[in-house]
Amino acid sequence: MNSQIVPVELPAPTHTFTRLLPSTPHGARHARLTAARQLAAWGWPRDHEVAEAVSAVVAEPAANAVTHGRVAGRHFQLRLLVGPGLLRPDTLRVEVADAHGGRRPDPTAPVPVPAPDAESGRGLVLVEALAARWGVADRLYCGKTVWAEFALGETGGGDGGGP
Repeated sequence: MNSQIVPVELPAPTHTFTRLLPSTPHGARHARLTAARQLAAWGWPRDHEVAEAVSAVVAEPAANAVTHGRVAGRHFQLRLLVGPGLLRPDTLRVEVADAHGGRRPDPTAPVPVPAPDAESGRGLVLVEALAARWGVADRLYCGKTVWAEFALGETGGGDGGGP
């Protein structure tokens, strides 16, 4: 029997936003603020639970991109997408891509909980708590993309609940 793989063409996401940012602490802060500003433009004001969760999650991979994923002379990329071209139409996806291929988190491993007096190590705990799911993907030529998805549920419309 000869089987063929037929590509499925998904519709384009309703909203897409991409920005290159410098691999500096200022760039990481700017990623969080830029995400909040873009979500507000799409209908989620800064004090909305979706915007607050996304802003908090963007901060973690952006900080890691400039701390652990920095490659001299290379920027990192922030990308925001809202369905239906995603796995589920009611999904908001955040992607932070850097040019460094090493040191990647493992989404299949349990996220270690840091000691109460630890000065770092809480970022992935936060991501896992706020995002519906998250993961890491290789980039085409170099580096990695850390992504997180948020289930939007029944929010929507012109009531400030989102697109």
